Formats: sequence, structure tokens, C-alpha cells
Amino acid sequence: MMSSSKDETIATLTARCLCKKHVYTTDIEASKLPLPAYACHCTSCRHCTGSLYSIDTPWPTPPASIDTSSLSSYAFSKRIQILFCGTCSTPMFWKSPLEPDKELGAFTGTIENVKGDGEVVRLAHHIYVDDTMDGGATMWLKGKEWQAGEKEVPRYKQGSQDPPVELLPLDWPPAESLTGYENKSEDSIPIRCHCKGVNFAFHRGNYAGKTKDELPWYIDPTAHKSLADFCACDSCRLFAGVDVVNWTYSALEYITDPSGQILAPTTSDLRALVDAKDAKIGSLKYIASHKDVQRYFCATCSACVFYATDSRPDMVDVATGVLDAKDGARAEGMLSWKFGKVDSLRDAEGGWREAWLRRIEGESEGFRAGRGYPESWFKS
Repeated sequence: MMSSSKDETIATLTARCLCKKHVYTTDIEASKLPLPAYACHCTSCRHCTGSLYSIDTPWPTPPASIDTSSLSSYAFSKRIQILFCGTCSTPMFWKSPLEPDKELGAFTGTIENVKGDGEVVRLAHHIYVDDTMDGGATMWLKGKEWQAGEKEVPRYKQGSQDPPVELLPLDWPPAESLTGYENKSEDSIPIRCHCKGVNFAFHRGNYAGKTKDELPWYIDPTAHKSLADFCACDSCRLFAGVDVVNWTYSALEYITDPSGQILAPTTSDLRALVDAKDAKIGSLKYIASHKDVQRYFCATCSACVFYATDSRPDMVDVATGVLDAKDGARAEGMLSWKFGKVDSLRDAEGGWREAWLRRIEGESEGFRAGRGYPESWFKS
């Protein structure tokens, strides 16, 4: 929202969580926009958000004047804490307890999609990209358009200030290092949050010999891998604190608990386990974001884990960031990606975030074509 003063146009920024329990606003001179956004692709960030990365921007309010006392806190490391909503999981801020005067880092997915043509946030750089092994989401977040057409977004192998500072080349990783479209690697991969309070496993289904009509809607009829897609609906971005969330899909019969048994046969059984605080669900918690929808997350470290709806009682959506695949962040050995399409983009139309999403569509499609992967069979 913009307003004019005698000397300067003022922009009002609003950040909020999914359940609206926590809302923060601040005013900033419009001339200081866009704010820089920093994306981290380290393994820890993926497992704390459930997305393929975390992304934040300096919140332009002195930390001493921001009341964060009602937010839950998680010690991400000795130097950094995540401040998140304990009711709905939305990560709101990064905080440095060792530097109390340092500005808070606001997760960009929490920032309201202000209407208008001007940029509110501009992607500045990527760090710890080497952790992804396969490039993760940087493959569609690095083009010149992100930097106002001046240069590609820098991708640092480790931190941007970690000596020796090492930039990854545009052609990293080499195509031959990727699992690829049809190749398979593991038959099961862990589902883990950062604190490991959530500790399940996602198994490959047995679809050998089945025709396309016999397969579940989310199983690639050629590769027999689970669909992975992009969602930018307001609920998902607020749930994860990231502007685009990637999901995959699984029948509950292929998700097991730490003992190797099926976690829950139906979504109502899963909900009952959490309500009963059954030991095998660990730190899993949920919020009923709609009357027929449950969003599951780690109550300790805030990671998004599952999306469930009563209309699909035998399956869940699984947040790709909590998958711990050996072949990389995108888990190409298990997942078949629907590149070139961001679902629910309409939620961002007319605001600053729309340009981000259209770039992601274009770059992810370019990545697909450049790697020689076929267009996704899933067109919905």
C-alpha cells in the first residue's frame, strides 16, 4: 500500500501468518524498494521450511520495537533462531540472538502481495547451493530478469562471505550428474524435518504392468514416479513462508513410521494419531486451514510436512523439502516434475509477486527443455 507525504512516498509492508494470529506492518520510503531477498538452499533450510529453500529480506523496523514474544522460537543453529507461529507453522522471521540489534530477516512468503507495478522484493543471491547436489530450485531462480536484466543471480557454493568465496558457474551442475527423467535411484527416502521430530519414510509404489488408466492420477505413466509440482496459492506460501511451495503425492500405504509400519491407513486415522499424541507421529501437529483440510507441520522446528483433505482420504501431499533423497534436493529418482507451470498463480495476479511466478514458469520450462526432459503428462 502506498501513501504520499510532503517529501516522500511511503510504502506500507504487511507480513502475516496463515492463521492471522500474527500480523506485522512497517512503513518504508518507496525509494528504498525493492528490498533485497536472500535465498538459502542448505539442507537445514530445506528441512526447516519443507520448501526447496528459505528466502528472507531485512525487515525495515528496529528489532527492539518489534514484539515477537508470542511467536514460537527454534534454535536453528548457535547463531540463528526461527521465529514462527506455533498455531499454523508460518515462519515469520530469522533472528540472531548473538546480535540483538541486527535487523530481523522476514520470510518473503509472509509479505502481502501489494498491488501495483513496482517491485517490493528483488532476489539478490543464493547461498549453500552445493548442498542441493542437483541445483535444487536455483535452476529456475537465476536468470537476468531477477536482477532487472543486468546479470544472472549469483549462486554461491557455500556462504556469500565464507572464504574462499566460490561462485558456481551457470552450467553447474553438469547434466550427466543428474538422475534424469526415467532413471530411478532409491526405492524409499526419509521424510525428516530439521529437528528430526518428524521421521517417516516415503516408498516407491509398485506400478509395474499397470496401464495408464489403472495408475493413480499423480503417477507418471512412463517413469512411474510421483508428480512434483509448484503451488503459489496464498495458503501454501503462508504455510511455508516461501513464495512457491513444491509438493509431491503419495498413497498413505506408502508412508511408514519409524518402525516400518504404515503410518496411518487414512487421513482421519492420521488426524486421530496427532490428536491422541501417539508416540509414532513424533512432533507432528496440524492446523485445519479449512473445514475439510489439514496442514501438518513440525511443532518444534516449523517444517511443513503434509497436506491432507477429506476428499482424498487415502493419500497426502508431501512437502518436497522434507524429503532426504541421496541424489539431490529435487529427488529426481523418485519424482516426476511438472516444469513450466505454477499452480494458483491467480492468487498473485496484479501484485508484485506475479512477476516472480511468471519468471519461475519460464525458467523452469527452459530448464526442462534444456535437459531434454519430456513435457509433463499432467496438464491440470
